[in-house]
Amino acid sequence: MLNTLLIFFGAGFGGVFRYWISNLTYGFLGRQFPYGTLIVNVSGCFLMGLFFVLLLERFDGIGPQLRSFLLIGFLGGYTTFSSFSIETFNLFESGAYLSASFNILFSIILCLAATGLGVIGGRQL
Repeated sequence: MLNTLLIFFGAGFGGVFRYWISNLTYGFLGRQFPYGTLIVNVSGCFLMGLFFVLLLERFDGIGPQLRSFLLIGFLGGYTTFSSFSIETFNLFESGAYLSASFNILFSIILCLAATGLGVIGGRQL
């Protein structure tokens, strides 16, 4: 139950932080390109890689609660692209090149297709 609450609060903080970073970025660079989303995704991926190594490889004794709060909660709320990236990176690193490639291909194609179907469905309502 504690891990669930930590994930809940972490995701809330991550979502708010994402909103702040995106709006700050758009304020400086404008909205003609999704700079805010790009910066959030890239920074979230960097933080996922950094915290993944620090919490799971370097400081394993810190505990699952901090991992749940930071990796699943905060970074999950900040950007789910970081989860996709670390999982794909781990597949590449373990030598599962075909699985990693399929994950990239299917994630992009299926997510864009699902978005399109959602848009079409929403417009039909």
